[in-house]
Amino acid sequence: MVTTEVTVSPEVLQASRVPERVPEPCAVVIFGASGDLTKRKLLPALYHLEQAGLLPAEFAVVGVARRPLQGEFVNDMRDGIIKGGGVEADDPNLRDFLQRVNYHAMNFDDPEGYVRLKALLETLDKNYGTNGNRLFYLATSPEYFSEIVHQLGAHRMAKPEKGAVRCIIEKPFGHDLSSARKLNDDINEVLSEDQIFRIDHYLGKETVQNILVFRFANGIFEPIWNRNYIDHVRITAAENIGIEGRGPFYEKAGALRDVIQNHVMQLLTFVAMEPPVSFFSGPIHVEKMKVWKAIQPIRMEDIVRGQYGPGTVDGKPAIGYRQEDRVDPVSNTETFAAMRFKIENWRWAGVPFYVRAGKRLAQRFTDITIQFKQPPTMLFKDNVGSSECGEIQPNIISMRIQPNEGISLRFAAKAPGPNMQSCPVMMDFDYAAAFGVSSANGYERLLLDAMLGDATLFAHRDGVETTWALMAPILEEWAAHPPKDFPNYAAGSWGPEAAIELLARDGRKWRHQ
Repeated sequence: MVTTEVTVSPEVLQASRVPERVPEPCAVVIFGASGDLTKRKLLPALYHLEQAGLLPAEFAVVGVARRPLQGEFVNDMRDGIIKGGGVEADDPNLRDFLQRVNYHAMNFDDPEGYVRLKALLETLDKNYGTNGNRLFYLATSPEYFSEIVHQLGAHRMAKPEKGAVRCIIEKPFGHDLSSARKLNDDINEVLSEDQIFRIDHYLGKETVQNILVFRFANGIFEPIWNRNYIDHVRITAAENIGIEGRGPFYEKAGALRDVIQNHVMQLLTFVAMEPPVSFFSGPIHVEKMKVWKAIQPIRMEDIVRGQYGPGTVDGKPAIGYRQEDRVDPVSNTETFAAMRFKIENWRWAGVPFYVRAGKRLAQRFTDITIQFKQPPTMLFKDNVGSSECGEIQPNIISMRIQPNEGISLRFAAKAPGPNMQSCPVMMDFDYAAAFGVSSANGYERLLLDAMLGDATLFAHRDGVETTWALMAPILEEWAAHPPKDFPNYAAGSWGPEAAIELLARDGRKWRHQ
């Protein structure tokens, strides 16, 4: 198959790097700051914003956790920024940035700790001019979310007399529909909806945001983005790693809760939504809700679950899920889930959507594949079959979310020679090749938007509850009928055979199968 690269001009590349928005003075307070997320993602992302000139001069960071790390925290964050953020150790601005990083040790349920935290933030207001503006980031275990928010409210830090207060809440946001509703109710007792930013780091990825640009900024695609031209849509979120020591978490989660209910359902809406009236939080949220509401109840015969057993990944032996650390040796937790469903609206009626997500698969990649219908008459069907070209293949648009972010378009072209030979070729756009390799991790955009009060790329209460409602019957059915065939796929494979059959019975197949 022939591949043609798409490039970006230097002028466009330079324009794409012009800073646009700087938030008001702000103190970012990270609860659970001793965790890996803060070191590997959040502090590197904040420093990338600093490098880009997108942080205010009046800025400070406070890490909050239970362990007494006062003498270690800043050095640990420096190490994370250098190793995880692609920053040079001798960067002259890094020292100045780290001088604004503070640490506060406390238990999350200790009222005295919040009294001291409030005093610290008032001191930072005086020293750095943060002016009462706060961005609280809850990077703790979910059981602390409600407690922290209520303590902030009780100590008058949720709605202070001056400044804006916003709160980012990490996933998982609830364990099922009832727990998500309760968590929403608990938090809304203290914070208004416009103060709450439920984060999904997938939405910070450039290629996810580019789905909207690709669809709505190009006149050649939107007219054919419907049931008249599209045969089906496939979304894959595949990982070749296991659970990486997170046994207790994954035992309570599983693939459906961990990936499909949030990441995959968000990707789906960007593909399927109608054009919003503007690129702001309200109009986009309205169109995403319409997509979720149009999904018909998913039939159990259109759902596959799986769990990996021992196998080989990248040429190395891999243990099964039930042999992982702190996993029940007879666990019924799914590490793979796939499903088929339809969006019953005017644009997508009759078009099947296939989604899958799993651990310990053959390859790590997340992509969205749009497959178009074949022409009504195959004029060149008798002129194919050479070893170079093979059979006529349908047109596809493939959006690669990770790794090797980019977009590919497959179409047919005449092969050189005296015969009318049709050959599939790929037109390929690669982010790294076009814009250069970036050390950004996706949290930059989300942290910046939260500081600005822009909730466009964050989940809303009704969206969270609607996606949980779609998953609820599946979870209930699975709980009532434990699987009898676990483990049912080998580590390093593409998942259970039933997932392949799910598409095969419709005459279709997964990509990278």
